[in-house]
Amino acid sequence: MPEKIDSGPVSDPGHLNSIQRALLEGEIIESIRQVYDPELPINVYDLGLIYGLNVSHEGVVDITMTLTSPACPVAGTLPGEVEQAALNTPGVKSASVDLVWDPPYTIDRMPEHIRLELGLF
Repeated sequence: MPEKIDSGPVSDPGHLNSIQRALLEGEIIESIRQVYDPELPINVYDLGLIYGLNVSHEGVVDITMTLTSPACPVAGTLPGEVEQAALNTPGVKSASVDLVWDPPYTIDRMPEHIRLELGLF
C-alpha cells in the first residue's frame, strides 16, 4: 500500500509548501468559479477570463484577469468580486487582481465543451 503524504492543513499560518500551495490554488479556483459573468451563464474561470493565478508561500494571491470587452458594463465590479472570492478562501492572507487587456480576450479561451453548449462553433 502506498504511503500517504500528509500535506498539513492549508490554513496553517506561515510558510506553505508546494503541496499546500497547489491545494490552496485549487480551492481558490473553486471559489472564483462562484463568480459569474452577468451577461453569460458561465463563471469567470471557465469563461477564460482568468489569465494567471499565483499563490506565494505566505498565502498571498495575485490574479491576472481580463474581461470580454473593455466596454464591459461590470469592469468596475467584476475584478473586485474575483478578489473577494479569493479572499474568502481559507488560507488566503491577501489577494489582488490585476486587470489586463493584452492579450485580448477571445472565445478560444473557453473550454470546448462550454463553446459547444453555447453554440459558439
